[in-house]
Amino acid sequence: MTTTHKSDYENYDVAEQRQFDALASGWWDPQGPFKPLHDLNPARLTFVTERCSLRDATVLDVGCGGGILAEAMAKAGAQVTGIDVAGKVLAIARLHQHESAVEVDYHELTIEAWADAHPASADVVTCMEMIEHVPDPASVIRAIGTVLKPGGQCFLSTLNRTPAAFLLGIVGAEHIVRILPVGTHRYDRFVRPSELCDWLRRAALEVGEVCGIHYNPLSRTVKLGGSVTVNYLVHAFKSDAEQAHAREAAD
Repeated sequence: MTTTHKSDYENYDVAEQRQFDALASGWWDPQGPFKPLHDLNPARLTFVTERCSLRDATVLDVGCGGGILAEAMAKAGAQVTGIDVAGKVLAIARLHQHESAVEVDYHELTIEAWADAHPASADVVTCMEMIEHVPDPASVIRAIGTVLKPGGQCFLSTLNRTPAAFLLGIVGAEHIVRILPVGTHRYDRFVRPSELCDWLRRAALEVGEVCGIHYNPLSRTVKLGGSVTVNYLVHAFKSDAEQAHAREAAD
């Protein structure tokens, strides 16, 4: 039986945490078990930087893993904090800093715990390929809403709950092409865009864009746009109350 933690501070799956920890040593190997993350990272970074400036921005990377995206955002000029519940993976992230000399502040805790201690602290929050791994993804979104400053922006990526996503994301990726370890994903935890957008709105966040992201594991190429049937990205933002009031007054 899979043990999960669902309290405000423990919204994670112990079995998944242990699986990621067991693979931690290969995180920065571009040919290793996290090869897709290395291939996807430039496109994910582009999606962020084309919609907001990272220069001097305070950024929180939720579910940062070994720091592939976190380091890339720090190189782009952001002040980055990375949080994750997999301690061995974070140890690899910190170890990699000795090689890269890229400054990222890593912490081992959930987004719910971070939000309680640091409300309205981030200009940008990123949460890539993470919400499909937790028991209560809506709780993650609520916490992101708490962490964002007024006017702040968030960027998320996940897998759609469709037959195509099951075939490509689990059967193909884990069992046929084997670019991901078996058991990386659970189909019942895939998230439809309508569900994610609803959670964002309930967290007082406005949805700006939903965008497909398409990965070809054979050519190792990534394209943004088009269908959201399998993988997709979402851009949302927290309205600035003063700006909203000014617009209403002008109307």
